[in-house]
Amino acid sequence: MSDNAHDDAHTGPIKTPKQLLIAVFFAFVIPVFGIVALVHFVTSGQKHGPGVGSADEKKSIEARIEKVGSVEIRDANRPLKSGEEVFKAQCTTCHSAGVAGAPKFSDQAAWAPRIKTGYEALLNSALKGKGAMGPQGGGDFDDLEVGRAVVYMANAAGAKFAEPQRPAAAAGAAPAASGDAAAAPASAAASK
Repeated sequence: MSDNAHDDAHTGPIKTPKQLLIAVFFAFVIPVFGIVALVHFVTSGQKHGPGVGSADEKKSIEARIEKVGSVEIRDANRPLKSGEEVFKAQCTTCHSAGVAGAPKFSDQAAWAPRIKTGYEALLNSALKGKGAMGPQGGGDFDDLEVGRAVVYMANAAGAKFAEPQRPAAAAGAAPAASGDAAAAPASAAASK
């Protein structure tokens, strides 16, 4: 084997500076132009924000720029809803059918261990949420109204809780002489 043949076997396809420039051009410059063209294509399309161009454009814009917090003014002296009204408005969905482990309405076997924990524990679970039930069962009621719903459901299953009342001082009358009315359900549970 000659030295010349041996050198040809170990050399690459690029033998001249012109071939080197062409190889660099195709290996680096062309892909860069391809990437730039692709980026331009992707970013050049007309982009619309959510709701832009639709019939609800104004509502959509207002929803996006709405303030984070809001103030809702309620009448503090409005009549309180009864336990049955709150139950029918909020609790019946799960407690009538026993959905997601909720004890069924008036099912004494399911409610007995819960009733033994007392009114305060039941009220705490209703207000803060427990298991699959969110705080206040996902409702928007006064805590006293939620307490009334708890008493309504527990009493339907055999408890003897007294329905909580708005404290007399909050209702605009003289303070109650016998103490806090909210303590009545707890003392009724203790006497059971």
